[in-house]
Amino acid sequence: MYYNDYNRMSDEPKEPIVPDHFLVDDQRHTPPVPRRGRSGVKIAALCLVCALLGGVTGAAALRAVSGPSGSTTLYSGEHPPVAVNMASITVDQPMTCSQVYAANVGSSVGITTELVTTNFWGQTVKGAAAGSGFVVSRDGYILTNYHVIDGASSIKVAFVDGTTYDAVLVGGEEPNDIAVLKIEADDLTPVVLGNSDDLVVGEQVCAIGNPLGELTFTFTAGYVSAKDRSITMESGEIMNMLQTDTAINSGNSGGPLFNMYGQVIGITTAKYSSSGSSSASVEGIGFAIPINDVKNMVKDIIEKGYVTGKPNVGILMNDVSSDAQRYGIPAGAYVEAVLEDSCGDKAGLKQGDIITAVDNTAVTSSRQLSSAVKNYKAGDTVSFTIYRDKELQTIQVTLDESNVQRSQDMDALQKSFQESQQQQQQQQQQPSYNWGWPFGW
Repeated sequence: MYYNDYNRMSDEPKEPIVPDHFLVDDQRHTPPVPRRGRSGVKIAALCLVCALLGGVTGAAALRAVSGPSGSTTLYSGEHPPVAVNMASITVDQPMTCSQVYAANVGSSVGITTELVTTNFWGQTVKGAAAGSGFVVSRDGYILTNYHVIDGASSIKVAFVDGTTYDAVLVGGEEPNDIAVLKIEADDLTPVVLGNSDDLVVGEQVCAIGNPLGELTFTFTAGYVSAKDRSITMESGEIMNMLQTDTAINSGNSGGPLFNMYGQVIGITTAKYSSSGSSSASVEGIGFAIPINDVKNMVKDIIEKGYVTGKPNVGILMNDVSSDAQRYGIPAGAYVEAVLEDSCGDKAGLKQGDIITAVDNTAVTSSRQLSSAVKNYKAGDTVSFTIYRDKELQTIQVTLDESNVQRSQDMDALQKSFQESQQQQQQQQQQPSYNWGWPFGW
C-alpha cells in the first residue's frame, strides 16, 4: 500500500508531485496567463504596495535569518514576557493557571521525614521519605497525608523561599489518610478550602507538589475524570476519591489539588500503577481525597488532637478463612474478642459471631465492616446482621465514640488476645504459622 500526498491510502504508487520551484525551465508546466486590462495592473500595483508596507511594520515582530542565496530561511519571533496580574483576582472569577500557582505556591510545602526501622537481623536502620503538604492556618498548622509521616522520627517542612522548619505531629487519622502538623511560625498565608461537592466531571484542576521528592514545587494541571471512586488502598482501606488526570507521582502525596478559583478541593494521595500480573502501561489515573470528606476531621485534630464522633464497636475482628467458607460458613468479619462494656458487648456480640451486613450494606471482610461503619457517627444506632449457631440474626448496635481512652482499651485487649494465642500455641507444642493478628475496631 502507498500513501499519496494527502496521506490517504491507494493501491498504486503515484508519480511524485514536485514543487514548481524545483523544476528547470524546460520542465515547468505553467498554465497560460490571461491578459489583464489596465484595472488589473492597478490592483496588482496596489497589492504590491500593501505588501511592502506590511513587511515594514512587521519587521519589529519577525526577523528573517537567512544563509546564502537559495538556502532555507528561519524566522524568529519575539513577544513581551507573560505578566501574572494578581491585582485582577476576585473570588467570583476563575484564575489562569499561572495565577493559581502564583497565589498558592507560598502556601504549599515540601515535607521530608527521617524513618527509623528495624531490619531482618534486628539492626536499626535509618531512612528518609518525602511528600507534600499545605498551610491551613496563619499560626502554622499544615495538612498532609498520614502515610507521608507514618513512622517518622523527625519531620521537616520547607517553603518555596527556602525557609525550613521542624514540625511536630498534632494528630492523624490513618483510615482517612490525613495528618496535621504544627510548625513554630506566625503570619503564614493559608490556602482557601473550597467545596469539593460542587466539582463536575471535566472541570479543570491543578496541583502543586514535590514529585519524586526532588522536583520541588512542581505545577501540574488536568481535569476531574470522575467523582466518588471507591478505591482500595495498599493497607486494604476503602476510600472515597476524586479521579483526575493531573500528573500525580511519588512525592506529590499530601499536596493540594486546586480548582481554577484557587481553592483547595482535594488532597493528592495516590495513582494507579501496573500490577505485578499486568504489563499494561497506566498513565493519567490519579486520585485525591475530596476536601469535604475531611474538613471537620482536620478541625477536630487541631482543637482536640483526634477526630471526634468517630465510631467504635469494641471488637477484635478478622476475615473468615477460605477453608471455612468451603464448609458453608459465610464470608464476613469474624469476631475474635469483645471489649467489656463496649457497645458491641452491650448489644450482645460474642466471640465467634460473623458479621455479614451493616444495615443494607453487605460485609464480606473485616475491612469492609470498618468501611461500612465509617459512614456513621458515634451515637448512631445501626443494624448488624450476624451468623451465629448456623443461622442469621439481627442485633441493634448504638455506636461508641473512638477516643484516646478507647484506643488504650483496645490496645490492651489486643495484647491480651495475642498472649492467650501464644500460650495456646506453646501448649500444643507444634509449629504454628501466624499470618497476622486481628485488628481492633
